[in-house]
Amino acid sequence: MKLDVKIQLLKFCSQVFNSVFLVLGLSVAGCAVWILFDKGSFLTVLQSDELRMVGAGLFLIGGVVLLVSLIGCVGADRENRLLLLMYVGVLIVLFLGQLFVTLLLLINRDKIEQSLDQSVDQIILQYGHDSDSQDSLMDSVQKYGECCGRTGPADWLKNSYIQSLNLTNPDVLPCSCFSSYRPSCNSTWCSDLLNFTAPLYGRGNSSYEQGCKEKLSDWLQENTLTIVGMDVGLMLIQVLQLVLMVYLYRAFGRKAALKRGRPASDSDHAHLDHAPKDDLDYDGENYGYIDPDDGYIDPAHPGHYHDYQHDVDPAQLAHHHDNQNYS
Repeated sequence: MKLDVKIQLLKFCSQVFNSVFLVLGLSVAGCAVWILFDKGSFLTVLQSDELRMVGAGLFLIGGVVLLVSLIGCVGADRENRLLLLMYVGVLIVLFLGQLFVTLLLLINRDKIEQSLDQSVDQIILQYGHDSDSQDSLMDSVQKYGECCGRTGPADWLKNSYIQSLNLTNPDVLPCSCFSSYRPSCNSTWCSDLLNFTAPLYGRGNSSYEQGCKEKLSDWLQENTLTIVGMDVGLMLIQVLQLVLMVYLYRAFGRKAALKRGRPASDSDHAHLDHAPKDDLDYDGENYGYIDPDDGYIDPAHPGHYHDYQHDVDPAQLAHHHDNQNYS
């Protein structure tokens, strides 16, 4: 395969992998933004330093991927070997950083789940007070997960408002704990008992008996696997990019070496092409008609030398030779 064709093929493959690399990198950065800033997710209320570190690491990885993709595209397009070296070096560092973040997430998965349980218990304890966003988050989990409390409806007996009612059974629950309900306009609490009536309580039917712990654990597991999957995919793309860039670097080196060697070869041919014709002819005559016996050769008629050897008297040749020396 010709070198130029090989370089073009490597450039095309590099651009394709760079595009996939960039898309995955932006996806990882999007996951980091979701972990760190999404107010509608339980991840924002988790008291987990490990999860925050994972989120910050993913955000940093996404930013570096954007920069690295730009360096790779410019280096390959301009055939700049220095930029390719920078690209390969940053890829290696980025690969190690992603490996660290992935292992951190997998190793601390149980700690993150424990933090999630503690956060849910804290939301249940303070439900109905000033934190409307957390209340809405808990209502969404219970409504769409068809569950109640973390381990069951009895968890709501720990709520500060329910404790003020001195209840021994979870007769009053958030309306989201019921499969169907008619809420009160002034309260988020409902009951299926007739002695708890509006306007303080709404009417609920068929409360969920299953807790939300399993739903939350599955949700956390799915999101963890999604993040790890994107991270692993990004690392595989990086390995392919590393191999491509090494081949591209070597191909650019061979092309540069050929360009450096070509001018010298062309100048040699040009020197021969522009050599004076008289000099070439003169040299040819000098080397082509040397008399091995030191006899005289007429430069105007060298072809007659052999005729002179047979037709001219040697004494006349010698006399003619002497006259040439005196002149």
